[in-house]
Amino acid sequence: MRRITLIGLCALVALLVAACGSSGPRSVPADAVAVVDDKEISKADWDALLAQTKRNFQATKRKFPAPGTVDYANLKNNATQFLIQSSEYQQEADKLDVNVSDSDIDKRLDQIKKQYYGNPAGQKPATPAQMDKRYRDALKQQGFTDKEVRSGIKLQLIREKVYNAVTKDVKVTDDDVKAYYDKNKKQYETPAQPESRDVRHILVKKKAKADELYAELQKNPGKFAQLAKKWSTDTSSAPNGGKLPPGTAVKGRLVPEFEKVAFSIPPHKISKPVHSQFGWHIIEALGPVKKGTPAKPTPLAQVKEAIRQTLLSQKKQQEMDKWLSGVKKDYCKKIGYQQGYAPPPGQDPCKQPASTTGSSTTTG
Repeated sequence: MRRITLIGLCALVALLVAACGSSGPRSVPADAVAVVDDKEISKADWDALLAQTKRNFQATKRKFPAPGTVDYANLKNNATQFLIQSSEYQQEADKLDVNVSDSDIDKRLDQIKKQYYGNPAGQKPATPAQMDKRYRDALKQQGFTDKEVRSGIKLQLIREKVYNAVTKDVKVTDDDVKAYYDKNKKQYETPAQPESRDVRHILVKKKAKADELYAELQKNPGKFAQLAKKWSTDTSSAPNGGKLPPGTAVKGRLVPEFEKVAFSIPPHKISKPVHSQFGWHIIEALGPVKKGTPAKPTPLAQVKEAIRQTLLSQKKQQEMDKWLSGVKKDYCKKIGYQQGYAPPPGQDPCKQPASTTGSSTTTG
C-alpha cells in the first residue's frame, strides 16, 4: 500500500517547519498555549495536534518521545510553532481576501486520490470507490483521519493562494529573458559531437584464438557475424554479430588501442588482432568515419519561454521571501506564550538570524 505522501500537507510533517515566534510579555488565557495578535492558540487544538502525531508514530511503528526528553521538548515546541504559523497565514489570508472553500479541498483531495491511489498507466482506470478504499486503508496505516488530511490540505491551499496573491504582479520582460540568455549561452547550446563510426568486433582472451579466427575471416569475410556470435566474449555485441551498440564507437570514449585501429582502417576492412586490457580484438569497419560536429548555439526563440518561466519562478520566490520577512518582523511583536510553551533557549525564531527556509511556500 502506498504511503500517503500528501500527509506532508498535514501537521505531522509541518511540525518540522519553523514559524515566527516571540516570547514577549502578552496576556495569554489559561485555556490557550499562545496568542498571535488577538487570536488564541487553544490548548485543545494543541492537544489534538500532539495526539495526531502520536497516532502516526504508533501506526508507523516508531517510538513516541517520552515526556521530559529533549526529543519530546522539541516536538512540543514544534507543535506550538506550527499552530502559530498556521494562525499567521490564516490572518494574512483574511487581509488578502484569500478564501479556501470545501469545494477547493474536495477537488484537491480528488486529485491526490487519482495520483496516488489510481491504477498504473496502461491498466483499466480505478473506480472512485477503489481509490477511496485505498486512501482509507492508507490513512489507517499511518494513523491519520480524513478530517486531519482535509485540514492539512486546507492549510496548503491557503499557503498556495497567499503565494499567488503576493506574487500576482511579478513580471518578466523580454529584456530580462535576453539578458539571462546572453549570460548563460553555453547552457543553451547543443554540445559538440566527436567523430564516430559503425564497427563490429570479435573479442577473445587468447592471441592464438584471435589469430585462428583472423585466418578464417581472411578466407571468408562473410562469416564475421557468425564467428562473433559463437566466439566473442563481449556479451553486449556478440548477439548482434559483434556490432557495437549505437553511440558506442565514439572517438575519445574507447580504449586507445581499439580506437586507433577502429578509426584508421578502410571501410569494410578487417583488422589484424589488436590487444587491449580486455583481450584480443578483431575489428571490422562497417562504413566511413562520421565527422564530428561543433557545439551549436540554441536560438533564443527556442528557449525563450523556458527562460521566462525560470526567471518568473525566481522573481516570485524573491517577492515571497521579502513578504515573509516583513510578516515575521510584524508578528514577532504580537506573539505571547503560556508558561511552559515558550521556545527553549536558542530556539525562538524571532531571536535568530533572518531566514526564509522554514517558511517557504513556493507552489511551482
